[in-house]
Amino acid sequence: MNESGRDVWVKAALAELAAGGVDRVRVEVLAGRLGVTKGGFYRRFRDRRHLLDALLESWAAGRIAAIEQQTRHDGDDARERLTSLIRLYAERVNTEAMAVELAVRQWARTDAAAAAAVAAVDTARLGNVAQLYGACGLPAEEARARAFLFYSFVFGQSLIFLDPASPGKRGRLTARCAALLTDPGPADTGI
Repeated sequence: MNESGRDVWVKAALAELAAGGVDRVRVEVLAGRLGVTKGGFYRRFRDRRHLLDALLESWAAGRIAAIEQQTRHDGDDARERLTSLIRLYAERVNTEAMAVELAVRQWARTDAAAAAAVAAVDTARLGNVAQLYGACGLPAEEARARAFLFYSFVFGQSLIFLDPASPGKRGRLTARCAALLTDPGPADTGI
């Protein structure tokens, strides 16, 4: 094992989480997958909950670091950064990452620690994208609303299956949505 022993267990736990939800993240299953004894687990973690907490910490830290890197515009045009983020998520759907995302969100419905991890990730995502919208000249409340729409689109579009007979349809729809989401003009606030 080149990675630290804890990291190997957490990585295996994330794979099981993606494959079947939190109920599938069990010490026996992970030990079998890793080809080690359960004793190896207990040398690294007090119990299953300790592993689950490490899994949540790893997932949240990774997601927050990724969004901070992806939204850093370092002098780039903020609108172009938003457009490139939409392309990143729309053109290359990472099915394993999406499976983990959905599993963590499902888990968060019944577990306070998972809910806190999801809230931290969502706060970082929305805050960073709202900053990009702010750099486009939108007031803070409008920037937050656009960030919410942005992530609603980014995650929602990955769950929608389009007619496979129209291979360019997703690309055209995504490009049009990107144009709408990155238009710096004010949105209708008559809600």
